[in-house]
Amino acid sequence: MKNYDENYELHFRPRPSETVSVRIPKDTLESLGKVAQSRDMSCEALIRFYIGQGLRKDMSKRFADHVLETTARILSHHVKPEEKLSEIMEEIQNESAIA
Repeated sequence: MKNYDENYELHFRPRPSETVSVRIPKDTLESLGKVAQSRDMSCEALIRFYIGQGLRKDMSKRFADHVLETTARILSHHVKPEEKLSEIMEEIQNESAIA
């Protein structure tokens, strides 16, 4: 059985950055400031966190969609009739859906 109490270290490697300017409504910026303060982080760090979180979610979805499209394309060469392929793909999507 694995020991999950092991000490792990997280190492970040510096990546090249670029400064961007974004217009944000004042009330939104105030809300971001309040949330950032409650999390004991800067507003800039919170914005970067939100961008990273959303980007990871979107990239994960794109990858999953690509896998499903590839699966359907490959199965279409081996499974006939079309109704059977649709049934298999629907089952895959239902089984892989997060509840």
